[in-house]
Amino acid sequence: MADLQPLRALHYDLDVAGPLQALIAPPYDVVDTDQRAALQARSPYNVVGVDLPRGEPDPYEHAAKLLAEWQAERALVRDAEPALWALEQRYTGPDGSAKVRRGVLARVPVTDYGPGAIRPHERTHPGPKEDRLRLARATKANISPIFALHAGDAVGPLTAGLGDAEPWGEATDDEGTQNRLWRISDPERIAAAQEAVAGSELLIADGHHRYETARAYADEVGGEGEHRFVLMLLVSLEDPGLTIFPTHRLLDGLKDTAKQEALRDTLLQHFDIERVEAHELAPPLLPGGPLQFGYIDSVHQQPFRLTLRDWASADRVLAGMPEAYRRLDTAVLEALVLMGPVGLTEDDISHLNGLGYSRTDAEALELVRSGTYDAAFFLRPTPVEQVQAIAAAGVNMPPKSTFFYPKVPTGLLFNPLA
Repeated sequence: MADLQPLRALHYDLDVAGPLQALIAPPYDVVDTDQRAALQARSPYNVVGVDLPRGEPDPYEHAAKLLAEWQAERALVRDAEPALWALEQRYTGPDGSAKVRRGVLARVPVTDYGPGAIRPHERTHPGPKEDRLRLARATKANISPIFALHAGDAVGPLTAGLGDAEPWGEATDDEGTQNRLWRISDPERIAAAQEAVAGSELLIADGHHRYETARAYADEVGGEGEHRFVLMLLVSLEDPGLTIFPTHRLLDGLKDTAKQEALRDTLLQHFDIERVEAHELAPPLLPGGPLQFGYIDSVHQQPFRLTLRDWASADRVLAGMPEAYRRLDTAVLEALVLMGPVGLTEDDISHLNGLGYSRTDAEALELVRSGTYDAAFFLRPTPVEQVQAIAAAGVNMPPKSTFFYPKVPTGLLFNPLA
């Protein structure tokens, strides 16, 4: 069951380190080399130096050294008393809609996956887990929060009556999301937030590798202590600002190979195909409707709408999987197409061999039209109810089945593990 606990957070002293705007960073796994350099140029205290470490001979030890130096300089300080932190994110999504998402930053006991406790929803791979484990060993801290969903409403009772209270800190990220953070130590408010989610299980929305790292680290250290907890942002499943967008699939290595003809034959066999305009490539989400993809290749550059002719095609390639999984767009595409005529293995998918991803329609279209990729499949967003159903069935989705927007910044808080 959800057990959100207040934490004695390690956080920036904004009077010493400077504005929060210059200190936060996107999650490590979406930061490329150029963006890392730009973030570091904003401030010597930017969290990217710790969360995505560089330095010889051991980048992880360099991260630990930086963290210690920042504490010695009082750029980072630790609270004397535990608190919960309320986070508000005002954003405009990729679809142009303006929304507000609210959640609670807390520490949560690390447990095994299972009913009534915590559930994953996507497959993970060993490479990122090893990287995050080495960082945890060196820094003895959670550098970035895991994003999890719960039933009920924790943030409402925590912030009730605060009105226009000034936030502890605020920052607008590079995608225009305004992040505002309040520190709340009142025991009655904390107890009300805990009571509101008691009995709810948690569903990981983003940060599967980090959660599994936290489990491995806790078992490695052994015994009881602060290492048995992990930093989480908890958001209600009923929050009106909770949105999921699709991640489109990009294919490479098809040109002048037998895969190209095999892909064509598979699409003709299983899908009704109609021409559409480029702006119609991303199919609409129609609850109860047929499975649909958008498709374009770099040879013909003609946009198409693909409609699965018969669910029996999905049932055959996903035999043995729960019904909720057999109705998942990304699972059907993976089994029927990517691992079928395209010939990708799970290892290929894990290491992006012949496969890429794009989170915007415009980028995916340009990457195919420019010849950077040979083809693209445009997907619909996965409804949060389907995420819940698949997690409850005890199976995990293919990677990048969900794109929860916006991302939770790194650098708002740190959770010491010792």
